[in-house]
Amino acid sequence: MKPTIYFATDHAGFELKNVLVPFVSTELGFTVVDCGATGFNETDDYPDFIKLAIERVQKASGSLGIILGGSGQGEAMVANRFKGIRATVYYGGVREIIALSREHNDANVLSLGARFVSEEEAKEAVAEWLTTSFTGEERHTRRINKIDALE
Repeated sequence: MKPTIYFATDHAGFELKNVLVPFVSTELGFTVVDCGATGFNETDDYPDFIKLAIERVQKASGSLGIILGGSGQGEAMVANRFKGIRATVYYGGVREIIALSREHNDANVLSLGARFVSEEEAKEAVAEWLTTSFTGEERHTRRINKIDALE
């Protein structure tokens, strides 16, 4: 069974989110919940929307989040404040990092820098991230447990 994917963004990632939501639901076949923004407002604040998605990821075991912003950095910082969340950032470049974030770190949130990736790059990154699984190797599990102990 595929996990539910929770999306959130502010104005900077609004257009890209509106491309990725149907891509993930229709083309990739995941259940998607859009936590906002639902309209373009250039003065909105990303923590308001990111919080909504991350709280849902926390509550729905096995679910994942995809969050967007200008760089994706601030959004990941917000997400990583929440217990049990391991957000990774992608804003272009070597895509291998996407797979490694899932395989080694069991990242449950992908934060995209909408100002740095094209629609096609974002689709490719999201598809790779959603279809890559955690290896479950002892060394990776041990490290994740140490991260979780810091919370």
